[in-house]
Amino acid sequence: MATRSESILAAARKRGQRTLSEYDSKRILAAYGIPVSREVLVTTQAEAKAAAAKIGYPVVLKACSADEAHKTEKGLIAVNLASQKALTDAFATLVERAGKDYDGAYLVQEMVSGAREIMIGMHRDPSFGPSVAFGLGGIFTEILQDVVFRIAPLRKRDARDMMRGIRAHKILGPVRGMPKVDQDILSTALMAVGQIALDHPDIAEIDINPLIVRGDKPVAVDALVVLTEAAD
Repeated sequence: MATRSESILAAARKRGQRTLSEYDSKRILAAYGIPVSREVLVTTQAEAKAAAAKIGYPVVLKACSADEAHKTEKGLIAVNLASQKALTDAFATLVERAGKDYDGAYLVQEMVSGAREIMIGMHRDPSFGPSVAFGLGGIFTEILQDVVFRIAPLRKRDARDMMRGIRAHKILGPVRGMPKVDQDILSTALMAVGQIALDHPDIAEIDINPLIVRGDKPVAVDALVVLTEAAD
């Protein structure tokens, strides 16, 4: 796990990056057993069509670059693309919006659907070390600020306490015909984020938002890893 992640981080440091692309961020998460969306990195429209055919429609198309951390605000995401024509139209639109100086790639991603969104994060405090965060995800992260924190490393008991610690903890249970969220998967993900931080002291922040709960299983559909200044 650490060795595979270190190679990704080393390549980023060599390129002078302070952030990883979404694709590379999720490669690190996946190496530690955190469920991530199925996706393929592409550079051309033909590659995008082949990737979508492999994944299966509907898909999501995103610009994917270490320099594009605010894709939504810049209109560089197209969701719920249900056909090849929708994909090719979206690809052309994103290329135009990204501009002629854009040198990144594009991500073709499975469309993960679910009514519940949660987040997991990590911030490295200069005094206390890596602190793992858990709370409501999506637009509710900033609006409601329903988040709890624990210092890494986390045990399963700590992870379960975090789940019970948010005000909206009932969202993780059976509600409105939806099944209870798989707490073993969620516990593993919380502990894994803490372990990533312990294994890689040059990671300053991790933001996994949102994890969409598909059925009873949380899936990370977006992620960002930020490096410390020492990585420059």
